[in-house]
Amino acid sequence: MTDKRAALEAVLMVVDRPAATTDLALAVGMPVPEARRLLEQLAAEYRGAGGAVPRGFELREIGGGWRIYSHPDHAGVVERFIRDGATAKLTQAALETLAIIAYKGPITRGRISAVRGVSVDSVVRTLTGHGLIEEVGVEESSGAALYGTTDLFLERMGIASLGELEPLTPHLPTGQALEEIKEQVEESPQAL
Repeated sequence: MTDKRAALEAVLMVVDRPAATTDLALAVGMPVPEARRLLEQLAAEYRGAGGAVPRGFELREIGGGWRIYSHPDHAGVVERFIRDGATAKLTQAALETLAIIAYKGPITRGRISAVRGVSVDSVVRTLTGHGLIEEVGVEESSGAALYGTTDLFLERMGIASLGELEPLTPHLPTGQALEEIKEQVEESPQAL
């Protein structure tokens, strides 16, 4: 008889997106409640619960399913590894556009362009090609396509919803800083 716990781990090692409890239960041939119990036990064990040794990875239920992720404590090491070995990184323009869509979406290309001050057509195509954004509807007043983030974006960010994104407010300049910027622009507009 196959060790169903080990079978669950084996399946979790190869999934490329979160797998639903029902799909995992079906794959290893067990009832859904038993699969959920084993998944929760594995997640606790990987966190170091009950005296177990914490791991460099964790099992999380995100986006309607389960997936193994690297542990947040090791994010710096993983980031360096990926950054140093990455061949296809997103450009600064793509990252800025992606941030606008994540925080302001659903949003049209025209509004994204207005925020960035440049055309974003090619960047939107690139982000769509990477599966990070998608058309999510049409703006009633203009008929323009509305763009939003995808489940893949949430998964790559390690969050279950956009509501988990860090708030922007702490990163915005204060009233005093805005006044200083305004004074600098008035004194020397070419400095921008």
